Amino acid sequence: MTLKNFLDFIMKNKDTILEYTGNHFTLVLSAVLISLVIWVPVGLLLTKSDRCAARILGLANTIFCIPSLSMFAILVSIPFFGLGRKSALLALVLYAMMPLIRSVYDGVKSVDRNVIEAARGMGMSQRRIMWEILVPLGWPIIFAGFRITVVMTTGIAAIATYIGERNLGRFISEGLVRSNTPMMVTGAIIISGIAIALDTILGGLEQWTVPKGLRHSRSRGGV
Repeated sequence: MTLKNFLDFIMKNKDTILEYTGNHFTLVLSAVLISLVIWVPVGLLLTKSDRCAARILGLANTIFCIPSLSMFAILVSIPFFGLGRKSALLALVLYAMMPLIRSVYDGVKSVDRNVIEAARGMGMSQRRIMWEILVPLGWPIIFAGFRITVVMTTGIAAIATYIGERNLGRFISEGLVRSNTPMMVTGAIIISGIAIALDTILGGLEQWTVPKGLRHSRSRGGV
């Protein structure tokens, strides 16, 4: 493949590239938002019961180990979902279960118990302890899980092309079938670019949202 062939492919297919990029991005965005709404509250609830947490985290790990192509194939066989975006969204939400629940659970559990006892001694309710102490102090770990989820979802979303999604993964799959290198490279580069761009943006947002006290203590600790 030469640079000229690559640029020619982009110029001839720019409308399709924009369409597939938009479809890919909306799929990732929808999956991440749904996952946050579902799994973050679940992660917070699990901090109240270590026994339930062990079971749910075990289930999440099992789901995460299922190969993505197999997951899509299983969901397509369910009549209500079938081919298309419904199956793709459900698969991505299920894959997001493990990193999101794990990060929320670990983040809250990482908070020093002495801090919690001090808050209780001051008369703070459990709700206030959760939202004013546990979540802010565990935020670096929680947000790290969120970043992992976004990047992971961006990559796995490409596999959804095999169940009818018209996204950037189609360039890779059809490029392999046609032995069309510019087509494959275009899909791979744009998917990688989206993942890197989102991770960079979230990295900046993480630095902005991490409480100042945590940033100070981490910098003194040499982390």
